[in-house]
Amino acid sequence: MKAEIRHNLLVRLKSGEPRFPGIVGFDDTVLPHVERALLAGHDMVLLGERGQGKTRLIRTIAGLLDEWTPVVAGCEINDHPYAPVCVRCRRLADELGDDLPVAWKHRDERYGEKLATPDTGVGDLIGDVDPIKVAEGRTLGDPETVHFGLVPRTNRGVFCINELPDLAERIQVALLNVLEERDVQVRGYALRLPLDVLLVASANPEDYTNRGRIITPLKDRFGAEIRTHYPLELDDELDLIRQEAEFDFFAGDGPASAADLPAEVPAHLLEVVARFTRLVRESTAVDARSGVSARFALAGAETVAAGAVRRAALTGEEHAVARVCDLPAVVPALMGKVEFEVSEEGREQEVLEHLLRRAIAETYRRTLGGADLSGLLDKFDAGESVESGELVPATELLRRIGPVPGLAKIMERLDMTGESPGQAAAALEFAMEGLFLTRRLSKDTATGRGDGTATYRT
Repeated sequence: MKAEIRHNLLVRLKSGEPRFPGIVGFDDTVLPHVERALLAGHDMVLLGERGQGKTRLIRTIAGLLDEWTPVVAGCEINDHPYAPVCVRCRRLADELGDDLPVAWKHRDERYGEKLATPDTGVGDLIGDVDPIKVAEGRTLGDPETVHFGLVPRTNRGVFCINELPDLAERIQVALLNVLEERDVQVRGYALRLPLDVLLVASANPEDYTNRGRIITPLKDRFGAEIRTHYPLELDDELDLIRQEAEFDFFAGDGPASAADLPAEVPAHLLEVVARFTRLVRESTAVDARSGVSARFALAGAETVAAGAVRRAALTGEEHAVARVCDLPAVVPALMGKVEFEVSEEGREQEVLEHLLRRAIAETYRRTLGGADLSGLLDKFDAGESVESGELVPATELLRRIGPVPGLAKIMERLDMTGESPGQAAAALEFAMEGLFLTRRLSKDTATGRGDGTATYRT
C-alpha cells in the first residue's frame, strides 16, 4: 500500500498535477516534508496548533491511493485476493481457489479516522471478542470470534488518529506493534495479522504538557514528525477564506427570492477579516500557545456575509452586499474562539475592537491611501453629516451622500467591477470609515440602539 502511494505521488510530481488539492499555504514549507515522508514509506505525526488544517491535509493523502482496489468479498479487513491474511479468507481461498469472490473498493473507503478521546479503548482501535459470535456456538479459541477494531478494518489504507496525546497512555501501547511489527494482537489469541496500513496522527504542541503526551516508544516508531503552521502570507489567508467560507444562504429547495441570493462580500472586506485574524494571532493579549484557528477567519467572513443577507431581508434590497457596518458584529461572534492571557481578563472585547479598527485602517491605506477622495470630502465641508448603519439600505445611503465625483475611481481601486447600488454604497462607506480612522472625518456611534448606527461628519 505504501508502494502504491509512493508510485502515485511520483507520477503527480513528474506531471505537475496537484498532489494535495485544497491545501493552502503549505506549498514551500509543510508539503515537501509530507512528500518525503510518503516517499520513504514513513508513518507520521502532524504537529500544530488548532485550526491549521492538519486533518484536512491527512484526508488528502488518501487521494494518492489507486481509485479502485480488489479485496476479498465480505472481508472485514480488506484482504488482498492474492495474499489473504485473516483466518476466514485463508480458509475460503483454500476451499474455492480461483473462484474466491472478489469485490472492488474505492479509495474513499480505504480511509479511516478516529478522534482520540479518554474513553477510547483497545477494542475500539484493535479489536475484541465478539460476544454475539460466541453466542452463535463458536468457541472462545476460534479466531473468527474476534471483532476487529478500526485499525485492522483500515488494512491496505490510511488511518488517522486525531489529537493523539488525548489517547490514554495504556491505549497508546496497543499501537506499538502496529507501527513496528505491523501486526495486531487481540487478547489471548494466537493471532498474528500482518497489516498494510499508513498511520498518520495529529497533535497540538500544547497537548504534550497540558492534557497528555505521546509516550516515548510510540513517538520513536513514527517515521516523521512534521510541524504545521498558520498561513504565512496575507494572500494565503485570503485564498483560504475564498476557498472555504460559505456565502450562499438559501432558504430551502424552493425558488430563491431576492433575499435568498448569495451574499457578496467585496474583496476589501475579506482583506479586513484576513488582516484582523493575523493581528489577533500576533497580539500579546492572546495566548499564542492556544493559537487562533483558521475557522476564526472563516466564521468572521461568514458573519459579515450574514449581516448583508439580514439587511437585504429586512429592507427589501435586491442584492445583499456586505459593508463596513457589518464588521462590528464579528467581534462578539468570534470572542469565544480566542484564548486571552490572564492579564487581559475583562478587556477581551476592547482588545478585539481595537484590532479590528487596525485591520480596517491597514486595508484602507493599502487600497485607498493614495486615492483622491476630495469629491467625497467636499460633501462634508458645509458641515453636513451622513448617517449609516447596518439597517440602512444601499439606495438610502447613496441618497444621503449624494453624487460623488471620482466614485468610479474609488470602486476601481477596490477591485469592484460592478455598478450596483450595493457595491457603490460599500465603496463609499469604506472610504468614509478610512477617512475617520485617518482622522480626516469624525464619527459618532449611537449607543443602545444595537443597529450599528454611525454618523460621519467633519
